Amino acid sequence: MKTNEIIKTTILSCIIIVLFLVNGMSGRNYKIAESYYQVYLNGDKIGLISDENELYSLINEEQKDIKEAYNVSTVYPPNGFNIEEYKTYTKDISDVKSVYNKIKEADDFTIEAYKVKIKFQEEDKKDITLNVLSKEIFEEALENVVTAFIDKDDFEDYINNNQEEIDDIGQIIENMYFEETITIKLSHISVHENIYTDPIELSQYLLFGTTKKQNTHTVQEGDTISSISENNKLNTQEFLIANPKFKNESSILAIGDNVNIALINPVLTLVENLHVVEDSEQTFEKETVYDKDKPTSFEEITQQGITGIVRYTRKKEVVNGEERQGAEPISVVTIREAQNEITTKGGTKPKTNTYKPSNITGTYIDTGGAWGWPTNRPYIITSNFEWRWGSFHNAIDISGTGFGSPIYASREGTIESVTNTCANIGSYRNMCGNTYGNHVVINHGNGMYTMYAHLTKDVKVSVGQQVSRGQIIGHMGSSGSSTGTHLHFGLSRGEPDIGTWLNPWSLFR
Repeated sequence: MKTNEIIKTTILSCIIIVLFLVNGMSGRNYKIAESYYQVYLNGDKIGLISDENELYSLINEEQKDIKEAYNVSTVYPPNGFNIEEYKTYTKDISDVKSVYNKIKEADDFTIEAYKVKIKFQEEDKKDITLNVLSKEIFEEALENVVTAFIDKDDFEDYINNNQEEIDDIGQIIENMYFEETITIKLSHISVHENIYTDPIELSQYLLFGTTKKQNTHTVQEGDTISSISENNKLNTQEFLIANPKFKNESSILAIGDNVNIALINPVLTLVENLHVVEDSEQTFEKETVYDKDKPTSFEEITQQGITGIVRYTRKKEVVNGEERQGAEPISVVTIREAQNEITTKGGTKPKTNTYKPSNITGTYIDTGGAWGWPTNRPYIITSNFEWRWGSFHNAIDISGTGFGSPIYASREGTIESVTNTCANIGSYRNMCGNTYGNHVVINHGNGMYTMYAHLTKDVKVSVGQQVSRGQIIGHMGSSGSSTGTHLHFGLSRGEPDIGTWLNPWSLFR
């Protein structure tokens, strides 16, 4: 009996408890868990708010200066900002304004803009990320860079597939591209980061590698593009790239105008593949003949020298406005043969003691002139005796005769030095042979030296050997710091790199 009573009492107690809970839950103290929003900044909780939209609206309303500065309609929280929906019974809800103030003090607000990533091919160059307000700004800046190197009309014709065929001489763009990989992605970017909002400013950075003000020159009476370039260690092409409003070096300068005289330092690498038909001047040589019937005091130019003209059809690669050193012709047509200048002197030809070894290789043709051309003909000059990328190019680059074509001693002399340990093919900034690659220096006496650089390894002469004008001393290659097959032909008074470099054209003009 006692057991049954216990069971009844237990059941009755449970019923009373359930009734109490039901009655209690139906009373005024019952509260359902509600949705709130936990605000995080950089992983830390900074407040619990009831309306996330109210916070977004407050940020956007309060940051009017940012909207005006960047001409945007919306300002966003920092990148470390996060909101998560949260169900709770708590009454500890933060004021939206106080949460806003915490965000404002702790981090930077953001706007929608684009991250442009530039990935370089060279392993030693660090990739770059730029922030740009809009795609249009970036695209306009890129076009400004392109048209600094390429005539704007030519660029428009290329992109619109509207280039005219070459009737006589000229060139067409077959392809152009940037070597770097460029990606662009919409992001939220802190307003305290550098965000490019002006295509001109971005263009300057992409061309000069900085947004700092560049050195300028105020045009004076008598100034020309050529003279300003020379005085500021630029070649004329570099001046035109830095000042794209001028079409060519003959463009008229206005007195009082300010022109850029800073050397460009492009961030991007623009490559142009061109199909070119051009006329190349071929220099004449000078001969001396003797007339025994005239007095020894007689000296007269009896035949004027005439430069030859050769028409080349070739492919040309240009990188950031500079032609690659190698030139491989598709076809060559002689327009006009060169005619040597002949000077007649009275008397008989004096005897010389010039040493001419019996084992000469190649063809030796003594025209009586002091200096001979060092390569086969026809040829192309790919770089002159001029400033180039901030340093002086102390020679002329001769190309177009092909890899392995013979290189001749320009005048009789003694082999001063030989380097023949470099690979036949080098690369830009390759330091082998002190950047000259395989090279030969000839001492011609009277303090005059010639240098023949970027040869193949099979140099045909040795130090101390006597050579004659026109003797083969090596073959054209691309060793050392080189971007293509060519001969770097230098002339110096005094030993090279110690004496004074002279313009090799002075030997032939």
